[in-house]
Amino acid sequence: MKHRTIGTDPATRRDVSVLALGAMMFGSTIDERTSYAILDRYVEAGGTFIDTSNNYAFWADGGQGGQSEELLGRWRRSRGVGSEIVIATKLGARPLAPGTSYVGNAEGLSAKTIRESAERSRERLGVERIDLLYAHIEDRTVPLRETVEGFGELVAEGTVGLLGASNHAIWRVERARALAASAGLAGYEVLQYQHSHLRPRFDMPESIFEDGSLGHAGAELLSYLRAEPGLTLVAYSPLLGGAYTRQDKPVPPDYDHPGTPARLAVLRQVAEETGASVNQVVLAWQIGHRFPVIPLAGASSLAQLEENLGAVNLELTTDQRERLDSVH
Repeated sequence: MKHRTIGTDPATRRDVSVLALGAMMFGSTIDERTSYAILDRYVEAGGTFIDTSNNYAFWADGGQGGQSEELLGRWRRSRGVGSEIVIATKLGARPLAPGTSYVGNAEGLSAKTIRESAERSRERLGVERIDLLYAHIEDRTVPLRETVEGFGELVAEGTVGLLGASNHAIWRVERARALAASAGLAGYEVLQYQHSHLRPRFDMPESIFEDGSLGHAGAELLSYLRAEPGLTLVAYSPLLGGAYTRQDKPVPPDYDHPGTPARLAVLRQVAEETGASVNQVVLAWQIGHRFPVIPLAGASSLAQLEENLGAVNLELTTDQRERLDSVH
């Protein structure tokens, strides 16, 4: 397994595997036995970076979430897992009541919520310190300074290591980081956004993005990462839920535009040249990117995990990378 460092402060930065494992559906639609088998194999292969959230997976049973964190806590205890495995979780998008959603009824990012939700996540995970804690979605009803101070205080107290943001407008990320720096507090160092080889449309409004998606890694975010080498992009849904390879999983509507066929064609060409799957080419392309990208891929079976793990040592040639990067 290959590794890279996330974070810059020697007190909180961590070395993590270049492939992160998504635990979104563990404990809900993926049963405990299968979840444990996937987790065990991932660790056996050298994986050290697991991702979850306090609201996973509320939609599976109409509840508020927490199943994934709870399962990871049980797995940690049963396997004697310690600080060698980095577990990232998120808060801010947990529904306030069963049967509702983060759309219009999210817990939000007040200082009180940040402290209380982080404490509950630590209890479910069975950890004294959360390695990486993300602000899951924006909360524009709370002053940004309050959110920044709420997260920063947890780092100062030692109950959280690194901070991250997901699904935020980049100007909000930059403003939050500036506020943190001016106050001498820890700021966001890891950014989690949807990112794959296919490029989405950004003009399609979504439930919490009335002006078009803020959850995809677009030109604004990518240029920000190039300018800020201390930041790391964790790319969620890199395989588009199976859309690259499964006949029953069409490419999502927000990827339906004239540029998609050409990018799919190059992916398939490179896959044929390397003898790898298209999924493996996508992951290898991200792992070897010019700026730090860590693909975050879930798995519902050992076979899917093995395919993903096979991408770690897939070396793309300079020519193949240039073709993958330059296609329009």
